[in-house]
Amino acid sequence: MKADRDASLVMDALMMAVWRRGKVDALLHHSDRGSQYTSEQFQRLLADNGITCSMSRAGNVWDNSAMESFFSTLKTERTASKVYRTRNEARADVFDYIERFYNPRRWHSKLGYISPMEFEARAMLA
Repeated sequence: MKADRDASLVMDALMMAVWRRGKVDALLHHSDRGSQYTSEQFQRLLADNGITCSMSRAGNVWDNSAMESFFSTLKTERTASKVYRTRNEARADVFDYIERFYNPRRWHSKLGYISPMEFEARAMLA
């Protein structure tokens, strides 16, 4: 969460994911067509890490429905009822929600009523 939506934000997020999980043989990065994702720097970073780029069709929210659903859930379950005094306070609360609840513990019907981390762990064993 930064004040500016630029390529550095998504590049940092991608590098954090690569650092946490390591490089894998076949990885797909899906996004909308925001300027930060279409930037030359971000596209080069994807290529340098062997990551295939996938983008939604222009103006089609259904192509990125998983992320649209996530943000709706985040707002409904965490942020809608809160007033944050600072960006850092909001950042810490959203981080807490994602890292301490959503990924490790929140069940998802689309994943067979298991958490994203459990789904990923099972997929790695398959």
